[in-house]
Amino acid sequence: MKYAAVIDYKADNPKVAEVRPAHRKYLTELQEKGKLVISGPFPELGGALIVYEADSKAEAEELLKADPFTTGGVFLSWAIHQWNPIFVNRDLLQS
Repeated sequence: MKYAAVIDYKADNPKVAEVRPAHRKYLTELQEKGKLVISGPFPELGGALIVYEADSKAEAEELLKADPFTTGGVFLSWAIHQWNPIFVNRDLLQS
């Protein structure tokens, strides 16, 4: 099942640049394990969307809590929702 995490954080937090390499390494590892569907920040708002492949909401939250952006104090809060994608245009995701 897919779980979408809508995450709040402040883009101007100096910890973002400091922790970003570890965060991206972690997400790359999740992607390689088939646990990351898609992720990216909301540039104009701050915050981000991360969609996990997980067996339960609890597993998705464990993945989020293990993220260096969480353990490093970047992520302030989040909401996780089961997500059922209906339409996907993979060509547009390449930008």
